Amino acid sequence: MPWQQVTPMSQKKEFINLAVGEDANISRLCRYFQVSRKTAYKWLSRYRREGEAGLGDRSRRPRSSPGATPPILEEAVVCLRQERPAWGGRKIRARLRAQGLVQVPAASTITDILRRHGLIDPEEADKHRAWRRFEAEAANDLWQMDFKGHFAIDQGRCHPLTVLDDHSRFALGLEACTDERGVTVKERLTGIFRRYGLPRKMMMDNGSPWGSDAAHPYTPLTVWLLRLGVKVGHSGPYHPQTMGKDERFHRTLETELLRYCRGLELAVCQGRFEAWRQTYNLERPHEALGLVPPVSRYRESPRSFPERLPVWEYGPGDQVRKVQVEGWLSFRGREFRVSKAFRGQAVALRPTLNDGVWEVFFGPHRIAQIDEMEAADHD
Repeated sequence: MPWQQVTPMSQKKEFINLAVGEDANISRLCRYFQVSRKTAYKWLSRYRREGEAGLGDRSRRPRSSPGATPPILEEAVVCLRQERPAWGGRKIRARLRAQGLVQVPAASTITDILRRHGLIDPEEADKHRAWRRFEAEAANDLWQMDFKGHFAIDQGRCHPLTVLDDHSRFALGLEACTDERGVTVKERLTGIFRRYGLPRKMMMDNGSPWGSDAAHPYTPLTVWLLRLGVKVGHSGPYHPQTMGKDERFHRTLETELLRYCRGLELAVCQGRFEAWRQTYNLERPHEALGLVPPVSRYRESPRSFPERLPVWEYGPGDQVRKVQVEGWLSFRGREFRVSKAFRGQAVALRPTLNDGVWEVFFGPHRIAQIDEMEAADHD
């Protein structure tokens, strides 16, 4: 037969049964059960008042807890977490303070509250790591742009286009697109430019519709950006961390929004995108910004969007040529390949310090370099 387990409660009962007997030697019992006389008489007193119920363990929690979180504040924490299930203790604390609440508990306390209410998934919490990255010096110095994959909707697929200011992390655009064509991106960017103005530079990866690879970085879309006076940059091949802020933004976007949009109508998706973008920009505390929302660091660009594209004017010493349909230009009886994205556009050739080597400019933008000794044949 198995041995009965000895528990603290059974030990107490045995002690009491012996201690209440006639001529009980309390001192000896205390030595045997290894308890102090003070504890022994406390047990006896409780037993005489309450019976065996008085032998149960008593909570060591003080009857009053001056430092405890007030129930109304704890409720505010839980409600905000339920409203924003991806926000952690630091973000919730920053948001509650921004809402004017006084005596907001520390972020660690808020995390304890969330854990106590079963609102933290340990596996999900482990995925969130701080990223270290460079940062543009001012708003609108650099925007990052990319598509966040695509997902099924009621008819077709939704391709979320994201545009993010590098300095402030302000989400300038979150567009529900039906495809990833250059004409679609141009249409959506036009609306963003009209609202916020033009950036100095935009960074993209090497995929369509803004590039194909490092050797052919220009497309009709990026040529349009150059004509607007916006410099174009591409992330290094196989180095997506160059687009780190937009990649991190995409993780947040998936966690807080996109997974709830699958199967909806495109117009409904766009409505949810815009509502979430406003929350992200105006309310959501950002870890990399010292737990203030992106709007605190963003200012609209002073460079307005021109409704008419400017016409480049080249200097008298420039050798001006028109790029042909397939991206070829003629110079000194030879044919040179630039990029068919510039077809129909005028470019300027300027000599370098190396004899026979010329740089090709599209307005103020250097787009290529040609060598007279490396002219190519084409049909």
